[in-house]
Order: sequence, then C-alpha cells, then structure tokens
Amino acid sequence: MIQSETLELLEWQRLCQHLCTFAATKLGATVARNLPIPTTQVESEQLLAQTKEVYQLESRLFPGLSFEGIQDIGDSLERAELQGILTGEELLAIATTLSGTRNLRRVIDNQEDLPVLKELVSDLRTYPELEQEIHRCIDERAQVTDRASQKLGEIRVELRRLRSQITQKLQNIIQAKSGAVQEQLITQRGDRYVIPVKAPQKDAIPGIVHDTSMSGATLYIEPHSIVSMGNQLRQTIRREQAEEEVIRRILTEQVAAVTPDLERLLAIVTTIDLATTKSRYSFWLGANPPRFIDRQQTEMITLRQLRHPLLVWQQQHEQGSSVVPVDLLISPNIKVVTITGPNTGGKTVTLKTLGLAALMAKVGLFVPAREPVEMPWFEQVLADIGDEQSLQQSLSTFSGHIRRISRILEALGTGEAGGRGQGAGEAGEAGEAGEEGREELSPITNHQSPITSHPSPITHHQSLVLLDEVGAGTDPVEGSALAIALLKYLANHAQLTIATTHFGELKALKYEDERFENASVEFDETTLSPTYRLLWGIPGRSNALTIALRLGLKPEVVAEAKTQVGEATDEVNQVIAGLEQQRRRQETKAAEAQELLRQAERLYQEVSQKAASLEEREQSLRASQEIAVQNAIAQAKGEIAQVIRRLQQGTPSAQDAQQATNSLTQIAQKYEPATPPKAKIGFIPKVGDRIRIPKIGQTAEVITPPDTDGEFTVRFGIMKMTVQLADVESLDGQKPEPIVKAKPAPAPVPPPAPPAPAIRTSKNTVDLRGKRVADAEYILDKAISEADGQIWIIHGYGTGKLKQGVHAYLQQHSRVSHYEPAERADGGAGVTIAYVK
Repeated sequence: MIQSETLELLEWQRLCQHLCTFAATKLGATVARNLPIPTTQVESEQLLAQTKEVYQLESRLFPGLSFEGIQDIGDSLERAELQGILTGEELLAIATTLSGTRNLRRVIDNQEDLPVLKELVSDLRTYPELEQEIHRCIDERAQVTDRASQKLGEIRVELRRLRSQITQKLQNIIQAKSGAVQEQLITQRGDRYVIPVKAPQKDAIPGIVHDTSMSGATLYIEPHSIVSMGNQLRQTIRREQAEEEVIRRILTEQVAAVTPDLERLLAIVTTIDLATTKSRYSFWLGANPPRFIDRQQTEMITLRQLRHPLLVWQQQHEQGSSVVPVDLLISPNIKVVTITGPNTGGKTVTLKTLGLAALMAKVGLFVPAREPVEMPWFEQVLADIGDEQSLQQSLSTFSGHIRRISRILEALGTGEAGGRGQGAGEAGEAGEAGEEGREELSPITNHQSPITSHPSPITHHQSLVLLDEVGAGTDPVEGSALAIALLKYLANHAQLTIATTHFGELKALKYEDERFENASVEFDETTLSPTYRLLWGIPGRSNALTIALRLGLKPEVVAEAKTQVGEATDEVNQVIAGLEQQRRRQETKAAEAQELLRQAERLYQEVSQKAASLEEREQSLRASQEIAVQNAIAQAKGEIAQVIRRLQQGTPSAQDAQQATNSLTQIAQKYEPATPPKAKIGFIPKVGDRIRIPKIGQTAEVITPPDTDGEFTVRFGIMKMTVQLADVESLDGQKPEPIVKAKPAPAPVPPPAPPAPAIRTSKNTVDLRGKRVADAEYILDKAISEADGQIWIIHGYGTGKLKQGVHAYLQQHSRVSHYEPAERADGGAGVTIAYVK
C-alpha cells in the first residue's frame, strides 16, 4: 500500500502520461501509461540495455524506427481463438501488423552492436504466407476480393448482370414516364432499386412504395416489372455474403492456428515500442543513462545537475519557470541526509526529484542529470511527503505522518528486529512500551555518544526513504526527539534516507554519527527569497528574525526575540553565515577560474585556427611558387630554343655566336634564383663591449676576452665576476659564438657493467583494476613518489578507458622517464611498466 502511496505522492502517473505521448503504437502507449516497475535489478538492467540500444540505433537512422502498419490485434486474436469469425478490417490489421513487424526486424538485423534487440527479434515469426493470403482475399477497403474463391467470383458476375438488367429496365421506365418522375435518377432503399415518383401520379407507375420523402411529395416506388429481378438479386446477395463468411472463416482459422506466435509477436513489438518510447522521452529530456552502483564497494552516488522531469515538461509545454538543478553527491558511508532551510526553498522538490530519478532508473529510463549518472538500484522507494489530514477520521497532520511512517517501517520489515509478531505501529510506540521496547530502540536513541560507525544490527534493505518535515505537527521537543530516534533507526534499516526538517537538533547528528550528512537550501537575505540551490555540508540557519526585521517588525521586538533564542543559537547562526560566505567566495573563484579556462580554450582554438590557416596559405604559396618556377623553366627553354633555331638558320658567324652567347647570359641572369642571405654569425665579446647577463638581469662591460673554456671577466658597477659565454648575450639579443676546441683522442673506456635486472615485488606493483581514472591517478601519484626504479601497474583489459587514463597520466608526470607494456609472462598488455627517475 505504501508503495502505491509513494507513486501517487511523487506524481509518477503524471510522468507516465508524459511518457506515453512518445509511443508509436496504441499498445505501447497503453503500457507506458501504466508502466510496471521491475522487482529485480537484473530486469532493470535488461530494460536499460534495451533503451540504450534503441537510443544508439535511432541516432543512426532518420527519421528513426518505424512502426507503420502495426496495430493492436489482441482482441482479434482472442476472438479467433474462441472460434469467432474476424471481419475484413481485423484480418487486414493482422496482415499490416505482420508486414510492419517484418520491416522492423529487418532494420534491427541490418545494424551492428545491438545484441539485446537482435536476441529479442531472433525467434520472431511474421508468417509472410498468411499475410499474402490475407491480402489475396481482402483488399485495401477491407472487402473480400473476387479472386478469393472461384464460387465468389461467379456469384459477383451474376450480381453485376442482375444489377445491369434492373438499371436498364428502370431507365426505360423513367424515359417512358418522364412526366410522372420527380427526378431522372435511380436510387436504392435497402437492397431494392426504386425511382422517385410524384405523389399525385403514383398510379402512372404501378409498384411497391418503399419510402416517402419528408414532405410527402415524392414516393420511392419499385415497379412491379422488376420485383422478381429484385428478389433474385437479394437471393444472390445472400449467397455472396455466405461465401464471404466462408472465406473469412478460413482465414480466421489460419490465424487461430498461429495465435500463440502472433501473441508473442505482439508482445515483442510492444517491448520494442516501449524501449523506443523511453529512448525518445530520454532524448527529449536531455537525460543520460544511469549506472547502478554498489555502495558497499565504496562507490559514491553521483547525480550532478539533476532536474525534476515534471518541471522540465512544465517549462517546455506550459511556459513554466526555469528549472534549477541540484547536485547530489553522497558518500557510501552516508545513510541519512537531513536537509534544512526555509519554506518554499526547494526541499520537497529535491525529495521528489531524487525519488523520480530512482524510479526512472528502475524502469529503464535515462535520468535527467549530467554524466556520469551513478546511483544504487533501490528495491523500494518509500515516501512521506505532504499532510495526510482527514476530518472524517479525525486525523491531524502529526497523526497522518505517523500512520504513513508506520507503513514505511512495515514495508522495510521492521518486525524482524524484535520478532515477526510486532507490527509497524507497535515498533513506532516502543519508546512508551516496556523494557523490551526500550531495549530495541536503545542503539538509536543514545545520541549523546561520540562519533562512531554504528554497525547495523540488521542487513540494510535496498530501500530509499524520503521524509518531508519529519517530526513536525506536534510539540517541538517531542517531535525533535522522535525525529532523531526515527532517523537513527532508518540509518540501521534503509540504504539511504533523505529527510527535510526545521529542527535544529537534527543538524548536530552529523557530528555525532558519521553516517549522517547535512544539506541546506540557499536563502538570499537581500531579496528575502530562496535560490533553490542545494548546499552540502552546511546546515541551514534560521532566517526568521532577520526576515521579520526587514519586513518592518519593530526592532525592540526582534531584539527581545534574540534574547529568548540565546547567545549559543546566535553564535551558531553566525558560524553558519560565515561558512556560507566562505562557500560563496569559493564558488565565485571557481566560476572565475572556469571562465578563465573557457577563455583559454577559446584562445587556443583561435590560435589553432590561425595556425591552420597560415599553414594552408604556406602550402598554397609553395604550390604557386612551384608553378611559377615550372613556367619560368618552360619559358627559358623556349627562348633558348629560339636562339638555337636562329643559329641553325644559315651559316653562323662569330658575331652571331657572340649574340647567342649574350642572349643565353641574359636568360640565365633573368631566371637565376636569388642568392639566399648568409646565415647571421653570432657575436664574439671583445674587451670594452657592453653585454647583457639575463640570469641576473644586469648589463656589464667585458674586461678580458673569452678563454678556451668560454670563460671571461666582466664588470658592472664596482663588482667583477667571471661568466660563461652561454650565460650572456649582446644588447640586441644575439647569442655569442661557442668556442670550438680541438677534441683530444678519446681514451679507451671500459664498457659499463650491465644494470642489475629489476625484480617485481608486492612493493613495486600497483593494482588498479576496478578503479575509476580519478582514483587511479591518486594511487599512481603516491606510488611514483615512493618508487625508486620501475613499478608494475596492473590495469587489466576491460574497455581500455582505465589503460588510456593511466598512460595519459604517466605521459605528463615529471618523474616518469618512459613506460612500456609488460612481458607476456607478467601480464602483457594488461600491465604497464613505468620507469621512475
């Protein structure tokens, strides 16, 4: 019962209503509107895999998967099994469903990397022979065709002959008795052919009156001369209907023979449509696929920029206000989170958003949060949100909360602690019962003890509990005590509890029990309004007196109220205010750093684009220069050829030869490439030269010339010092020429002894398997700082992301000279050896 109440409180049905609008078939919309919630994590992961594959498939296809022709044929299959006769429309719907399903399977089979969907359609039977038989017997108007049977074809030939005879006979009567006919037309009443006759002249055309106009001025008469033909036509129509029924019965029997396969086909198509519906809704929502984590394996709940899906819908379709996302990063040791803050600050919305996110992940929907989305699979989502008041049952707000919380504890199986016979209500009242009740609650009521891990006496249920205004509606002292006891009890029995409260005592639980965490909704004192942002690690402080003073309440009244509150409370509020200011400063600095990072990335992109543009221009210039050189060579060859032809014409004289020589010289000078400038030679410091020493930022005068080792003496001010050539430069930035010394003949050096081979031990081996890249970097940094020589890093194979992250980290580390894969005996590509300087 409490689970159905939770779905109602979280407005799950409203989300399903939004979801069903993305369905392609009527069956898919029906299932999406009443979406079942899985009871096992395996089933949830299967549904999530289906959604992922459809999402991947639709990203490749345009306009996506098509369910054209597929209809809800469930009622028709049931009628066929009960030996009923299907109509032409029902048979045609079965044929189009078979065709649409075959096309759907073909699209899936033609794609790769879709193991879940391919397995789903692997044993799908679409019976093309049944589809062809239906289309042979039933046309597009759902009528039985003439070709369905020879007998039916003969009957319809007879019908056309009879209708032709009747209409010809009536046409002759209309022409002969045109004065008595109201209109020159032939019509029907029922299955009888009649002509409209003026009422005063009904005796002119004797026959049977089948109908009269509203005014009585026109009678619709079947002349006696065609009555016998009309009777014959009616009998033939009956024969036609009987034969059509026989054909539809045969087709129905064929459908009934394969009904189990068709029902399975319908279920598979509905499953694919439901996965497509979830994929399209997730895409519209801008959601990302969740990964189910195991908090016992020290994995953290990570939900960044989490948005309420119903508020997103309201913003998009109903012009609602913008949705403020929340960040939920909950450590694995945290069992209870208490959220404090002002009313209308977003505390309840945070509860509902997390509850809907857990349910969406369970049914295979993506979660509207930024990647990565990591959260546990919750067996149950249980909530107490809002008031449960009833005048008929005389229930107050407090009573309504207690009744619902009792049902939550009952759903968690609270009777296991003190025996099966104790109900949820009795467990809730154990504080006022005898010694047995106090004994049972003793571990969770002693909230004055120091911080401990509080090991659970009972295995935690995989449940998420959401409590709104826990302990409210009664005396603050008793309500606070009850809230503390309840939250400590839930810390022992539920995987995660999120509770909102106004009680200041609950803020101290974090400092007494490490399983508790504080959070608060931010409040802007300047505008006296909440910002709807969730702040972690800082409890909300009371703003009632500040708000009252700014709203015009007399200062002396507020001052008196502050004395009643006490100095301790005021100091706590000041400490919290200081923490909030410090947090805002850090957020401002983080935002500025992020903006600087964005600017740097933008500048980097601009520089990269300019560099690419310059490179393109250089290539273009080089290509144009090559073309110009080729053209010049071709032109020079042409001019030389002209000179040679002139020499070949007639007998060349010495003068002609001299002219040819001059012409060739001019051509050579014209096309000779420009002499490249000589490389600039660096300067050599001389006595009296002024030089610059960049290391100390001084200019000095050279006193002695450089010796063979490149050393010389300089003076700046009253100081003299000896410097190296490599440490100075000229005043215009030139580096000095190095002094080249004659190398003496090298003395024979004995070969160095080979280094001792490194031995792999547990101390120089780091196992990173199963770790995330961020955690692996921290472990690697520590191992490298302690290492002396090689270290063996085990990262395994897997998807390769961890290996890539490890190699990227080693590449930029200053102490790592190089790295390489290990030998096959040491793990091969699954192990990397890093050499530490």
